[in-house]
Amino acid sequence: MEGGAGGSVTCGSWIRRPENSILVVLGRSMTPPGSSPSCSSVIEIFSFDPKTNSLSASPLARHELEESDGNPITIAVHPSGDDFVCSTTNGGCKLFELYGQETNLKLFAKELPPFRDAGPQKCLAFSVDGSRFATGGVDGHLRILEWPSLRIIVDEVRAHKSFRDMDFSLDSEFLASTSTDGSARIWKTEDGVPLTTLARDSDEKIELCRFSKDGTKPFLFCTVQKGDKALTAVYDISTWNKIGHKRLLRKPASVISISLDGKYLALGSKDGDICVVEVKKMEISHWSKRLHLGASISLLEFCPGQRVVLTTSSQWGAMVTKLNVPADWKEWQIYLLLLGLFLASAVAFYIFFKNSDSFWNFPLTRQQQRPKMDSFLGDAQSEDQNAFGPLDM
Repeated sequence: MEGGAGGSVTCGSWIRRPENSILVVLGRSMTPPGSSPSCSSVIEIFSFDPKTNSLSASPLARHELEESDGNPITIAVHPSGDDFVCSTTNGGCKLFELYGQETNLKLFAKELPPFRDAGPQKCLAFSVDGSRFATGGVDGHLRILEWPSLRIIVDEVRAHKSFRDMDFSLDSEFLASTSTDGSARIWKTEDGVPLTTLARDSDEKIELCRFSKDGTKPFLFCTVQKGDKALTAVYDISTWNKIGHKRLLRKPASVISISLDGKYLALGSKDGDICVVEVKKMEISHWSKRLHLGASISLLEFCPGQRVVLTTSSQWGAMVTKLNVPADWKEWQIYLLLLGLFLASAVAFYIFFKNSDSFWNFPLTRQQQRPKMDSFLGDAQSEDQNAFGPLDM
C-alpha cells in the first residue's frame, strides 16, 4: 500500500481526463449521520502520481455541497472524463463538470431535472460507451436514461426491494442489478424490458455483480452468500445460466470491481481485506489483508492504465494500492518490439539474398559462378556473359 488520504470519505472514483492525466474524485462527509450539521460536505479532486502511486496532499478543486443536499453517497464518472454524477442523501443527484488542466482545474455543479426529487440513489453507473446512465434508488426505483439528452428509457418504480449493486455489459446492451433481498435481474437497456431473473437456491443471496470486460468471455460475475459460505459465481450471458462458482475471498464481500481491460477481478471484504483475481485462470494474484483494518471497504476501483486500485472506508479514508501482478506491456515497449522484428526480418532477407541463387532459382554447378549484379545492367564486360545465355524479351 502506498499513498493515502484521511477523513470521512463516503465515495470516490478515478477520472481519466481527455489529456490522459489521471485524477481522483472523493466525496467527504463532514457531518456524522444523525448529528446536526456543523459544516458542509465536500467534493474534492486530487491528482495522482503514477511514479509514487500517491494522491496529491491538497485538492486541485473543491466544491462544498449545500446543507440541504446532505452527504454524498456514490459517484459515477462519465467515460469521457469531462463530468461525473454524485448522489446525496437528501438532494437526489447532481452533475459536476470539469474544466481546465490540472494546474487550473474548475468544478461546476448542475442540477439534473429527472432526479430533483428522486431521493437517495444507492447505485449509479454509466455504460461503457457513455450513451446510457442508470440509477438504482434505496427505494428500489430503477431509471435508465440516454446521455446526455436525459431521455428516460426505463422508469421502473418497483424494480427491487432496495438496490444493492448494478453494472452495464461491455456492449451496453444489458444492465445487471441486485437487490438487498438477494435477487438479481437483467434488463435490456435499449427498451427497458426486464429480460430475466437469475436463478438461485433458497439459501442463496446474490449480492454484487460485474460483467466481464475483455471482449472474449461473455460472463457475469456475482458474489453469492450461500449460508455461511461466500462464493463467486459465473453466469453465461448467452443463456444466463450459472456455469460454476469458486471460493475466492472466503468471507462476505462488500464490493466488487473489474479492470477496464477485463483481465482482473477484485473483491473487498467487510473487515478490510482485498483480493485480486486473474480472470483467465480464476486464481488469486494479489492479497492485501487488513488494508482497512476492521472497516468495511465501500469502494474498490481499478486505475485506468495502471495496475493500481483505489479503496475507501469510512474509518480509514482513501488509499491507493499498487498490485503485485505482472506488469503490462507499455506502448513504447510494443513499438520497440516491432522495430526489433523489422530489423531482424531485414537482416534475414539480406542473408538469404547473399546466399541464395538469383531470382530465376537456376541451380548452379561447382564450375559455374554466380552472376554479378552489373550483368543485369547490361555490362558488356561482364566476367561471365554466358552464365544464362540469351534472353527473349
